[in-house]
Amino acid sequence: MLIIFACRWTWHDATDILKQGDTLNSTGYLVSSSEKFSLNFTVRTIDGSDSSFLSIIRFKRYTNIAWIANPDSPISSSSSPLLTLDTNNTLKITHQGGDPFVLSTAPQTNDTSTSVVATLLDSGNFVLQEVSSVNGSTIRVFWQSFDHPLDTFLPDMKLGVDHINGHIWSLLSRGSGDKWMSPGPFSLDWDPNGHQLKIKKDGVVYWTSGIFSDGRFEFILPDVSKKRYNFSIVSNQNEDYLSYTSKNYPSDPEPEWVLSSKGDLRDWGAHSDDHIILVLNCDGYNIVGGCVKRDRPSDCVEKFGDDFEIKKGYFKIINSSSINASRPASWIDYGCTMRILECGL
Repeated sequence: MLIIFACRWTWHDATDILKQGDTLNSTGYLVSSSEKFSLNFTVRTIDGSDSSFLSIIRFKRYTNIAWIANPDSPISSSSSPLLTLDTNNTLKITHQGGDPFVLSTAPQTNDTSTSVVATLLDSGNFVLQEVSSVNGSTIRVFWQSFDHPLDTFLPDMKLGVDHINGHIWSLLSRGSGDKWMSPGPFSLDWDPNGHQLKIKKDGVVYWTSGIFSDGRFEFILPDVSKKRYNFSIVSNQNEDYLSYTSKNYPSDPEPEWVLSSKGDLRDWGAHSDDHIILVLNCDGYNIVGGCVKRDRPSDCVEKFGDDFEIKKGYFKIINSSSINASRPASWIDYGCTMRILECGL
């Protein structure tokens, strides 16, 4: 989802952290320490009503919503939504006239040398964590937005599977227009067996990234991927996943892979909005660029099956003017338009 900012924001009193008892209202912001990302409520029209979504957005003029906390649970913007970290260590969205939307709850402790906080990091990750009361260093993480991606794959995120708890990290496309919060049919998954990325539509593979060699995947931006991304593949008994980081050239924007409502995978952070793959090219017959051949039964096959036998039949001529009368009726010029009355004649 594209967001356009008319001017550069200024953050005089913005913070990157919620402490116990703190709230963030519908007009407030959390801003990461280096002002790379903000977390705030965005308002969108869903089924004719204005709804609020807790969103993480990269700090730039033309940007994509990188993450949404409540994509399937819109909250009326008139119900005064609040993000709260309460004294019981529960991180939740509260609003008038409805039940709270709970993100996570951290265990309570009597240890005064630590505290539980919710922090927006410069990576775009929003974490509920235990930190040292002395220097603020992280002791352990209880919950993080990177474990619950939407349609955007940021540097340091994971795509794959956690074998300990069975959790799967994958992207899921969203709808378009006023249905943009509805789940779409496309997914981007990591295949831990073949060590490849796959784009699927309703579970059917349309595209694969190809093998990983010499720092890049076979079918991911072969001209520029090695220059822009550092890929990391981890495979052990605990987890199998792919992640990446940016090469961080000064002139390059931060990468931001987005799976569109049409199944296209693009780097939203690239100078020219680079397409990694146009799934429209993967029609089931094309096998170029990682596209996967798949069964595409015709209406004829769906109706009559794919068994063949010899039969006699006939053609009905739609445009008879193109037939040369001196030739047999079975001889038809290329310009003639015909249709078969039945399949399996």
